[in-house]
Amino acid sequence: MSDAPLPKAGVAVPPKEVVISLYQAHQRIQPRSVQGVFAHWRWACVWMTQLVFYGLPWLNWGERQAVLFDLEARRFYIMNLVLYPQDFIYLTGLLVVSALSLFLFTAVAGRLWCGYACPQTVYTEIFMWIEKFTEGDRGARIRLDRQPWSANKLARRSAKQLLWLAVAGWTGLSFVGYFVPIRELVVDGALWTGSGWVLFWVLFYGFATYGNAGYMREQVCKYMCPYARFQSAMFDRDTLIVTYDSQRGEPRGLPAKAEAASAKGDCVDCGLCVQVCPTGIDIRQGLQYECIGCGACADVCDQVMDKVSHPRGLVRYTTQAALESGLSTAQIVRRVLRPRVLVYTLILLSIVTGLAISLAIRTPYKVDIMRDRTATARMVAPGILEDVYRVQIMNATEKSQRFTLKASGIDGLVALGPDTIQVDAAAVRAVALRLQLPADRAEPGSHPVELHIHMQSSDHHTVERTVFLVPR
Repeated sequence: MSDAPLPKAGVAVPPKEVVISLYQAHQRIQPRSVQGVFAHWRWACVWMTQLVFYGLPWLNWGERQAVLFDLEARRFYIMNLVLYPQDFIYLTGLLVVSALSLFLFTAVAGRLWCGYACPQTVYTEIFMWIEKFTEGDRGARIRLDRQPWSANKLARRSAKQLLWLAVAGWTGLSFVGYFVPIRELVVDGALWTGSGWVLFWVLFYGFATYGNAGYMREQVCKYMCPYARFQSAMFDRDTLIVTYDSQRGEPRGLPAKAEAASAKGDCVDCGLCVQVCPTGIDIRQGLQYECIGCGACADVCDQVMDKVSHPRGLVRYTTQAALESGLSTAQIVRRVLRPRVLVYTLILLSIVTGLAISLAIRTPYKVDIMRDRTATARMVAPGILEDVYRVQIMNATEKSQRFTLKASGIDGLVALGPDTIQVDAAAVRAVALRLQLPADRAEPGSHPVELHIHMQSSDHHTVERTVFLVPR
């Protein structure tokens, strides 16, 4: 018995202090690798996106890089397009298209972007493949974590880290290669002659890839990505999501006797759907915001169903309405193509068509005309008024071009300036333009004037409007 004194009768015993921690230590997730239809689609997206991302900076278009966002020169080169800051409307259109596409895909089939094409998902897949290659599958990695340090463990961990660093470094180099010519970037990096800021951004994006895909992984999706938080606002009962069929699967467990088979559902409670999940959730507990819709649980469940001779599809892409009402595939498709989806599609197609037409008929040069504020209209000769303008021509082609200027709008108006204006490829040139007018041809005040700019090598013709001021 304890020697501690007993409390006296009638004396209150103070409660023990209970410490409640608001911080939960991170539990490392070791996903099991899986093969199946959705895994093949996921890896197809990995190959497709990374071939484009890593390969596009090395593609040449004529004598320059095919895709280059030259922030210093304020020009964006995209194949045969040269875009200037004045073309910001196209970036706005691209962002609108991206947002509407996200809304559309989410309304149709949930987090398709997250599960198949998001950079976080793509690089996590690559890093997990490296981890499996160097340390083995899930069971081998868990055993390696528990083992004390040895030559074998050190070699495997070192190989993994070196491969991770190589992929992360090449990713950072490729990303910066969209803003700095990548061939110059590689040479400068090899010789250590490049800008310190360029090296900083290569290391920054490389470190971000290394940390996010190597260590943070599902934490980025669960805690940092805002999409997981507002996705429920874009789902409804007719959205295709990865779902567990509880009516068919419950009660779980493998029956011990053949006669007890009717008392059990199809789910054998093997737990493999949890082991393959990259975010560590149990899909059998219903839709959760951590689910990225990758379909790994559906792949592994189909394999288990094959082994126990049950039909596939216990975990599958379907809708809540289909599970509750037993809808057929044709009925599911008809309900998926609901007015909300059709409106998103119509708006998206309209914007994409408008952007395509705008780019197709886009004038290959831009003109800005400003009156010279330092010089007002003045009398330069008996009965002759003159106003001075600054004309800036931006050549959006990659060939040197010649332009001519003419003025109209007031009877007797004469444009004095260079006969032709030559602007180098993808360059900007400003010239002074003088407009002269007999004083008796216009009343005092502001008079609209049109300047006609013509590119000699094509039929492109632009009309810019300004004013001619006649002093009182």
